[in-house]
Amino acid sequence: MGRLRDKIILITGAAGGIGSAIAEAVVRNGGLAVATDVAGRTGMDHVLDVTSEADWRRVMDAVGSAGRLDGLVNAAGIVAIGTVEDTDFATWRRVMAINLDGTFLGCKYAMPLLRKAGGAIVNISSVSGIVGGHNLAAYNASKGGVRLLTKSVALSGARNKPPVRCNSVHPTFIEGPMTGAMLSTVPKPEETRAKMERSIPLGRFGQPGEVAEMCVYLLSDESAFVTGAELAIDGGLTAQ
Repeated sequence: MGRLRDKIILITGAAGGIGSAIAEAVVRNGGLAVATDVAGRTGMDHVLDVTSEADWRRVMDAVGSAGRLDGLVNAAGIVAIGTVEDTDFATWRRVMAINLDGTFLGCKYAMPLLRKAGGAIVNISSVSGIVGGHNLAAYNASKGGVRLLTKSVALSGARNKPPVRCNSVHPTFIEGPMTGAMLSTVPKPEETRAKMERSIPLGRFGQPGEVAEMCVYLLSDESAFVTGAELAIDGGLTAQ
């Protein structure tokens, strides 16, 4: 039973707040979650540095030899606070490598397996891939890249028969380690959090499980006519 019954879904960044919620939701909906993250994270099925082509080849070879792949969720990501002047080039390169290069490599190396029987890719972008922030130069660029990469992959995947669908999900502030890390860098975290909440029409941060449920829909057969879309889960923030 379940919306993802018997589907095999690989998730990057599966030890993180959103990634772990997605893995749990996949299992809860009848699928098999293949959890991956960098070395040192517990409970993972495979060690995967998303910036490493060698890691992607190794993991995809292992998944392919074990059977098939029905879905991929590129959830690995980091954030860096800084204007274009404040951001050093090493930080820029690291954010781009993980957020954008990692998503590119995931789509590239998963596609041969997904093409066999059709499948779905979900790329976790951000509202920061749609609207800018004065102090999010690297993050904006990386997540905006994920947004348009998704559309290119969707158009390519639509030519496959059966198709491989690809969509991007754009959360705003979500409860968890990433938002907590951002708040830890400011002098008055509680005041900053309250200001962030006021910027969201629904008046609160999102929950990882809410992002996960959107991913379940996009991975399921219910969304068979949805590809190349960007789905905001932002409490109304980008409607303003």
